[in-house]
Amino acid sequence: MSYKVDFKNVSTVGFESSPVAEAMAGLRANEARYYWNKYKHEFVTVPASEDPETLAWIEKILAERDINFPYKPLEVTSFVVDGIKMAYVFYENGLSVNVMYTLEEGGKRAVGFKLSDGMDVPVEFDGKFKFARQKSKLAGTIRGSFFVIKGEY
Repeated sequence: MSYKVDFKNVSTVGFESSPVAEAMAGLRANEARYYWNKYKHEFVTVPASEDPETLAWIEKILAERDINFPYKPLEVTSFVVDGIKMAYVFYENGLSVNVMYTLEEGGKRAVGFKLSDGMDVPVEFDGKFKFARQKSKLAGTIRGSFFVIKGEY
């Protein structure tokens, strides 16, 4: 079942099993607000089990850096806006992974990681990435990092 993310009334729908459900819901709402303000795009997620193609695409790109997460994926979304394919996966531990893949040749392509407020840095990132902090009214403190995608997907 799909869920249209409401960034005015933050809900933990879909994240009930997460130990950082409130913070993760704020992080998801923060993303929804960004896409609405910039593109007037409604951010809609589905349970990861309902869209295995999006999850597989993200995991294939992560494999470029030998990254494989053992965490349970809760929700995913995939959409194209302004010539950019965007895909997200939200994991139970509070990790959010997003892929920005410009469809036009030579465009920007990157994977972003965001950590929900209150979660530890996953061991898979140990020493590989530096995380910048940003404050969000919806999500508290978000820690984020990224890498540039080298391959074609």
